[in-house]
Amino acid sequence: MKVILLEELKGRGGEGDVVDVATGYAVNYLFPKKIAIQATKGNLKQLELRKHNIAKREEARLDTADKLLAALEGQRIRIGAKVGEEGQLFGSVTPQQVANALNAKFGLDIDRKRVDLQEVIKRAGEHAASVNIYRDTKANIVIEVVDEKKLAELEKPEVEAVTDETASDEAVADEVAADEAVADEVVEADAVLDAADAEGAEPAELADDAEAAAVEALGDTEPVEDAIEAIVDEPAAADAVEPEAIAEDTAAESTEEGEPEELS
Repeated sequence: MKVILLEELKGRGGEGDVVDVATGYAVNYLFPKKIAIQATKGNLKQLELRKHNIAKREEARLDTADKLLAALEGQRIRIGAKVGEEGQLFGSVTPQQVANALNAKFGLDIDRKRVDLQEVIKRAGEHAASVNIYRDTKANIVIEVVDEKKLAELEKPEVEAVTDETASDEAVADEVAADEAVADEVVEADAVLDAADAEGAEPAELADDAEAAAVEALGDTEPVEDAIEAIVDEPAAADAVEPEAIAEDTAAESTEEGEPEELS
């Protein structure tokens, strides 16, 4: 019986193709599933009118198939199974397991019917397989079957990579915290100097007190020494008086007091 395909039929063709199939297959499967319709004169005429739109849709499908082929070709997937002596499996790997592994790894929605196992997989190790993407487009993949008890260990490096990245972030956070601690100690040293200055302490004593506080908190004076020296120099600079200013002040005082009386 001649039928017009409404969608892809594996090994037969795609939308718009006219193919011969067994009558029972068409009546019991293709027609109820709306995969095809009978190729009557009326349907063939309608097909001619729809060919342009069908061609556009076909172009889009082929483009999608090419992109999927580029993503899957040569990829490896790992499947865990119960392994006995000499690598013999308890059972075999099924197309459904392969489809599930592909979908989980690449975020796809591949039907198990598109997975073509080139052999019955009953042993651990590497096995070749293919995925029928669309029409004649197929992606070759490698299936690695391992003992399910070792599967977690094999995937552990990926977990460790995430852990290393987290540790790196924590190290950066610790470095930032250390910088903030240095800044806090500089502020604290400034406060010590201000308090001691109010009590009339000498600049040298202020420096010693501030430096001692920084050493006690940080164990290293280098981050704060420059800041302390700058702070200590400020009161000293403020107390320094130019010689000319001193001379002028002395002259003014002498004028106000007047000349001393002569002794009789």
